[in-house]
Amino acid sequence: MHIIFETPRLFLRRFTEEDSKLILELNSNPDIVKYVHEPVLQTEEEASRIITNNILPQYRNNLGRWAIHTKDCNEFIGWCGLKYLPELDLIDLGYRLKRSAWGKGYATESAAHTLKYGFENLHIKLITGRAHIENTASIKVLEKIGMHFKEEGIVDDCPVRSYFLANPNS
Repeated sequence: MHIIFETPRLFLRRFTEEDSKLILELNSNPDIVKYVHEPVLQTEEEASRIITNNILPQYRNNLGRWAIHTKDCNEFIGWCGLKYLPELDLIDLGYRLKRSAWGKGYATESAAHTLKYGFENLHIKLITGRAHIENTASIKVLEKIGMHFKEEGIVDDCPVRSYFLANPNS
């Protein structure tokens, strides 16, 4: 298991090709994908394609969406991480948690430590984050971790609020 980093309550690790059931469990819930305008997954094969085509290639750049597990019982609760978006030439902070993990501070904890990891270990100069304008919980996470509001706009046909944070060590 390739652990990226730990927080007080969580550890984040790289996904593997064997994790398609975890992605299926996460993305088969309509509430989870509501604001990202992605299809609800129906099969493990669809989840496997997401891992192979979307998640694993980012690891070549030491970036990626990392599986989040609780330290106390090793429960998979979602993912968080940094992704390079070539069409915008920026590094995007993202997170997605299972409904059972909502409201417990896990998104804020994992996102804050992901920013720190990106700045201190990967020496990224600027990290952005976006949330659907109606996803108030996700917007609160971006604000709690110190990101600054930049603008509202349309990304992938979704109305979003964009935030950014510059590396304080640069």
